[in-house]
Amino acid sequence: MDIDLATRKSGAVADRGVWDPEHDDTLVCIDVHQETHDVKSFTFASPHGRRFDFEGGQYFLFDFPMGSDAEARCYSISSSPHRSNAFSVTVKRVANGRVSNWLHDNLARGMTVSAQGPLGHFIRPHAVSSKLLLLSGGSGITPVMSILRDLADRCEPADVVFMHAARTPRDLIFRDELNCLAARMKGLRLHFLPETVLGEPSWPGLTGRITAEFLKLAVPDIADRTVMCCGPAPFMAAARSISSALGVSAQNYIEESFDAAVIDESGLPAGEAAASRVWQVEFQKQGRNIEVGSDQTVLSSAKKSGVRLPSSCSNGVCGTCKSKLVSGTVDMNHNGGIRQREIDAGMFLPCCSRPLSDLVIDR
Repeated sequence: MDIDLATRKSGAVADRGVWDPEHDDTLVCIDVHQETHDVKSFTFASPHGRRFDFEGGQYFLFDFPMGSDAEARCYSISSSPHRSNAFSVTVKRVANGRVSNWLHDNLARGMTVSAQGPLGHFIRPHAVSSKLLLLSGGSGITPVMSILRDLADRCEPADVVFMHAARTPRDLIFRDELNCLAARMKGLRLHFLPETVLGEPSWPGLTGRITAEFLKLAVPDIADRTVMCCGPAPFMAAARSISSALGVSAQNYIEESFDAAVIDESGLPAGEAAASRVWQVEFQKQGRNIEVGSDQTVLSSAKKSGVRLPSSCSNGVCGTCKSKLVSGTVDMNHNGGIRQREIDAGMFLPCCSRPLSDLVIDR
């Protein structure tokens, strides 16, 4: 599928307005680029020539056509917001990863997918004087790369330290581009930190994992900076702890994560516990029935009972767990991860919904 050839004028797609998240949901893949041995960037455009209005650090929620059921996943935008005709997401192939392997093996130029977005609040503070430390580990580089590309395209004065950690030098995503940006952005300082020098024994820099000692040397004014961090859960836990110990205040530490999580519910106060009820919840396609208390979310109970239910943010932002409610009612308190027209069509988010009756879910 090509992008409305009839709308092309002098090699450009005619402006059909801005992508509307409430109504637009189809994207066409226009390019696939190999970044490293196990990382690819996929570029998407609107088949109707719409422009995208997003901020560096945001993401899209995709529904990929895999088998009889679509698989939902969140992927951060890695491209600059200033390239509004299209956007890219960058995906690492994960061992036994159902979706990442499908993308690497099957998604090609011309294919269409369904998506919702842009979503997310992992965006840089817009204070002119804000000094940034962008911390990333592995494929967590994608949202902070979008932020850095945005800053580069603005050609405004910036004070940015960019630190990227990876397993080996060959796993450093966007390595060449980052070196080019560091050469022309006078306010950018770049640090790469591979764990080992496997494959590149002549590596000239330090190796290992982030430590307080390393960050004190690399970013001596870290306490004066806004820290934005994305990466695997252990990496972010270490970064969070180290940043706090080095004087970064909680309000100046921002992180992004799509690691699947189960919310540990503390339950209702003792005085209200007696009023809680237990409801029967049926997952139709899996042939599973579980009990869910009125003080629990459907997702937390499903995960604890071993029911297979995709999820990411677990707080109603990303929409990964979106499901069809065949019957029953819920109390849903979402944070933007579902459209009103989807709610009207009977969809709901199990991660932020508590049952008000017995439920039947199309999962």
